[in-house]
Amino acid sequence: MKHPSSLSVFLLAAVVLGLMVALASPFALAQVSSSASTDEALAQSVRELREQVQELRAAVAEMKSESSDYRAQNEELRKEVDKLRTTASPNTNAPGDESATTASTGQRLSTVEENAQLLASEVKTEYQTKIESASKYRIRLSGLVLMNIFKNNGFVDNQDFPTYAAATANYGEQSTSGATLRQSELGLEVFGPTIAGAKSSGQIQVDFGGGFPFSALNGINTGVVRMRTASMRLDWDNTSIIAGQDNLFISPNAPTSFASIAIPSFGYSGNLWAWTPQLRVEHRFNLSPGQTISVQAGILDNVTGEPSTQGNRLPTAGESTAQPAYAARTAWTETIHGKPLTFGASGYLSRQHYGAFWDATGWASAADWRIPLFDRVELSGELYRGLAVGGIGGGIGQSVLFSSNPANVGPGFRPLNSAGGWSQVKLIATPRLEFNAVFGMDNPFSTDVHAVSLPVSYYPQLLTANRSEMANVIFRPRSDLLFSGEYRHLRTSQIGSFNTADQVNVIMGVLF
Repeated sequence: MKHPSSLSVFLLAAVVLGLMVALASPFALAQVSSSASTDEALAQSVRELREQVQELRAAVAEMKSESSDYRAQNEELRKEVDKLRTTASPNTNAPGDESATTASTGQRLSTVEENAQLLASEVKTEYQTKIESASKYRIRLSGLVLMNIFKNNGFVDNQDFPTYAAATANYGEQSTSGATLRQSELGLEVFGPTIAGAKSSGQIQVDFGGGFPFSALNGINTGVVRMRTASMRLDWDNTSIIAGQDNLFISPNAPTSFASIAIPSFGYSGNLWAWTPQLRVEHRFNLSPGQTISVQAGILDNVTGEPSTQGNRLPTAGESTAQPAYAARTAWTETIHGKPLTFGASGYLSRQHYGAFWDATGWASAADWRIPLFDRVELSGELYRGLAVGGIGGGIGQSVLFSSNPANVGPGFRPLNSAGGWSQVKLIATPRLEFNAVFGMDNPFSTDVHAVSLPVSYYPQLLTANRSEMANVIFRPRSDLLFSGEYRHLRTSQIGSFNTADQVNVIMGVLF
């Protein structure tokens, strides 16, 4: 039986110590900053930090001591088992006492083995308790260390995970290459008490795709931590309540890719997405074994796609209406070939106010599907039709158009109609090897584009269509290790022209 060495336990505890101190530091510094007017507050904060470090060191020492005791006890039990097995050999027993001695020894051996199994279980439990919560409830740490090595041919909006082909780029070179780890992720889950018959839980997930430090040397390799999702759940047998910043529940599917996870794959190429604060309710109706109908409805932060600015948060056009966005989805699911066959339909509504006489009612209707065609082949995808839905990825992230002509006496503002979608074929060759091929596009309506004199959007140039094709292979030699290779082609249209770009991406990842 293999148990963790004292060195591994000590290193594990040291990592936990480093993480907790790192997480505690911003809060301590914020406390010091808010009370910097007095030296006493500063000294108090430093004392508290020192006490926390001392407590953590004591915990590490205690874990190390307990692990050593467990190993010593287990070794003694193993020696006793070996001794009893030797004693139980028929050659060492007298002819008249062989049966009684064998039975007595067998009972003792069984008891010792049970104790050894119990001790091993306790050691395993101690080893698996990697994170200690301030409360009594269990916490689980998970994450993905992901490295992308890429080569681009053509101008793109973003070198490491591009979403559209651009007209130009820095230094004017079309062929570029690089590597990044800023799509790595960290997640924490907490499993709380049962409340009114519901299991409570919460999660937070971050990555390093929040931009780069200003004026930092080689800042492209030091991505800023960014919150992706953070939510709380109450789960009954057939009903759930979710509050927090979560995925866009009216668009539950996404193409399979490890080359683009900082932004969901095919975002702005027909895949609606947003990590937005929301409150929703889900209920599941069990029609028969393996067949269910689910209904979801909720309110969301009314985001409309405007770029964020540094400093204080200002209201978006959607938030300026003092109304949330509304969304609902229903889906039918049946198990086929041991996998879910799902068809869903959803709707979205967003009131928006951009200034005097410039109001819009954004909306979207969508359909999604996941179909196991054969035992190893699956078809999935989504279609949508909408108006002013740049805040959830529609219209290539553009909700409305404005006129850049100050002398224009016609319409200077127009909500943007758009339609798009994507579809993926997945081939699961073996449990460790899969292949994926995807096509997607997003298409703002040309009637809206040409209805505004010299139209502009939030991008440097107005994008009138965006198309993506992708193929990849994903190999998982172990459950915690992955390798992938991907090719992606982008074709993006502007008024009177279009641009193309290609990316080849080699991916290595470790999950924990």
